[in-house]
Amino acid sequence: MDRVETMQVFVRVAETGSFTKAADGLGLPRATVSAAIQQLEASLGARLLQRTTRRVHLTQDGSALLERCYQLLSDFEEISGLFRQTPAQASGKLKVDVPSRLARLVIAPVLPEFFKLYPDIELELRCTDRSINLIQEGVDCVIRVGQLENSSLVARPLGQFELMNCASPAYLRQYGKPATPAELEQHWAVNYLSPTSGRSAPWEYVEDGLLKIVEMRSRVAVNNAETYIACCLAGLGLIQIPAYDVRNHIRAGELQEIMPQARASAMPVYALYPHRRHLSRRVQVFIDWVEILLQRHH
Repeated sequence: MDRVETMQVFVRVAETGSFTKAADGLGLPRATVSAAIQQLEASLGARLLQRTTRRVHLTQDGSALLERCYQLLSDFEEISGLFRQTPAQASGKLKVDVPSRLARLVIAPVLPEFFKLYPDIELELRCTDRSINLIQEGVDCVIRVGQLENSSLVARPLGQFELMNCASPAYLRQYGKPATPAELEQHWAVNYLSPTSGRSAPWEYVEDGLLKIVEMRSRVAVNNAETYIACCLAGLGLIQIPAYDVRNHIRAGELQEIMPQARASAMPVYALYPHRRHLSRRVQVFIDWVEILLQRHH
């Protein structure tokens, strides 16, 4: 294993805090990872990692080396790409995490287009709706929808999703169709719980450029987009949802849009990644591709 590969192993162990997770992420035996770290420590004459039964922690020397490794590996990748003639030559394993419905409805159906452009990238597409620790889980970037909480990550805006107010035909037959926000107090909503705060998102709409909130009754609260839509389909209440999420249900007549003049503010979409001096080429091209892809769904 050469010096560059050894540094890559060290970085992954430092980021994940685990020899086993680093080995899994790199596709190497755990013994190889352990030997690489021992070789690096011996060559530098310094203890880089403090091992415990549960986790691996950086020593002071290890923390200093990690910052230099980020810079050196980034410079090495940049130098390697100087003589590539096309961006299609971006290569390597890429781990990203996106909301499950965004992955299923927007990204996965057109992944063949991505691999035609970048055939040498191996994509690991993870799907969660919760906040994750990119460093510990070895993820290169995440795509998130909605307002962000304070974070040390770099947040790159990719676009936004228009929201629709929806109800099922069964619900409208039973409770009637609200024509204005003033009528919403007599209706039921399916509440959506924030995956980060656990609080129910209020019913919102924009009028004359101002954001307004309506207090609505609710019999059910969910923390998953699939269940949110399923409850609406079952006639349990009204929902506010990105248009791409329910387009097929609208076409099939399973859901109907209500009050198009009183929609909530569009939801921003961001790519989040650790702050490093240079972003790897494969992460750059994936984020650029997703940004272009989202323009089709505005």
